[in-house]
Parts: sequence; structure tokens; C-alpha cells
Amino acid sequence: MNLEAVLEYNEKGCLVYLQNLPGAFSRGKTAEEAFAKLPAESARFEHWKTGKKPPENFEHECTVLAVLKKESTLNTEDADSDVIFDTERQPLSLEEYERQKALALKSARDFQRLYDSVPDKSIELVQRRTAFYGKVPQTAEEMYAHTMNVNSYYFGEAGIDAENGPDILSCREKGFAALERQPDFLKNSVRIGSYDEEWSLYKVLRRFIWHDRIHAKAMYRGAAAIFGKENICDSFFFGE
Repeated sequence: MNLEAVLEYNEKGCLVYLQNLPGAFSRGKTAEEAFAKLPAESARFEHWKTGKKPPENFEHECTVLAVLKKESTLNTEDADSDVIFDTERQPLSLEEYERQKALALKSARDFQRLYDSVPDKSIELVQRRTAFYGKVPQTAEEMYAHTMNVNSYYFGEAGIDAENGPDILSCREKGFAALERQPDFLKNSVRIGSYDEEWSLYKVLRRFIWHDRIHAKAMYRGAAAIFGKENICDSFFFGE
């Protein structure tokens, strides 16, 4: 499988995304380190996406192709990102929209399943630190609230007025319903949003899945270390 890698980087770190698996990503201090993680990430993503575990030789047959590189002034080491893929500038077919929407909703459901399985949602799962957006969520409760509360922000960047809560899935479903009431939403127009960042609907779809994965990974790994992986729902297959 060819892995179409989009690299966002500076001297502090690298973020790499997979253009042909929107939402999959890896991080590293160098591009080489981040690229080396892509085959394993693609295998986990495919397992999550399809429900079928890839064959054992899957990772060995992956070839990484760099399709876009963007130097960034953002805190890439903390997953601060503003890149837009070339493919995210093109009009969306209804079929592709429905496919990516289904994954964004599946991601919300699986995030809820993971969160529900954490026995003590108030215990600290990660060390205290501060990122570009403020205090990094430490508990499952904080991670859940943070991940749910990007709903209004992401839909807002697509020109849609959406609310957060009461849970991650219902507010995302309501946002998509509001989006689909717009007659031209499949045009996938590129908009200049907050902080002069370029946005399109396709980018919003990708960012939902990507943002879920970042915080789901932290929640799963922290909770599995404390409570035992046998007691935590590995809905994203991060334990593989």
C-alpha cells in the first residue's frame, strides 16, 4: 500500500498525516522518526476503519510517498496544525462525503466507548503540562470535554453554527444535519477562518477524526497503564 504522507514541520518537531487515510497521523522529533511510524499507524487505522485486522505482512508492504511538505511556525510538537491538503481543496462527491462523515461519526461513537470503559474518570492519566492551547487535559473527564468541545469550532470553520454537548456523538450528528441543510455544501469551498487558517469541509472531516485519535490515544494508554489494558475498551486498536 502506498502511504501518501503530508509533512508539517519545524525545528521543534514534525506532524505527518496520511492523505489517503484522512485522520491517520504520526509524530516525531524528525521527519524520519515520524515517517517510520506510518506503517504501524496505517495498520491500526485500517483495522479501526474496516473492522478487519490487516494481514501480518501489511506493514512491510507499505511504501511512504511524501506528497506535500509545509514548514510551520506553529507548535507542531504539541499537534498545533493548520495545513490543508491539495485534495481538501477539490469539490466533494456525495459518496466521499458520506464515507468520511460515517468515519467521523464512528470515531465519536468509539471515543464514547473508550471513555465509558475508564473506571475512574477523575484520575490523572498523563503528567501535568501546558501546550499552545493551555493546560493539557489530564483526566478522562477533561479529555472527553476537550474533544467534544471542538464541535462548534470545527463546524464554525465550515460556516455552520453548531453547539457542544450533551455528548460527543449527538452534537456531531446535529452539526452534520445543519451542514446538510446548506444547498451547496458539497462545493467544499476553501474559507479563511480563525487565525487566517484555510479551511474546507473535507479538512473539517479529517480534523474531527485526527483530533479524536490524538486524545483517544492518550486516554487509552494512560488508562491501560493504570487500570490494566484488559479493563479498557481498545476501540481504536492502539494496543496492537
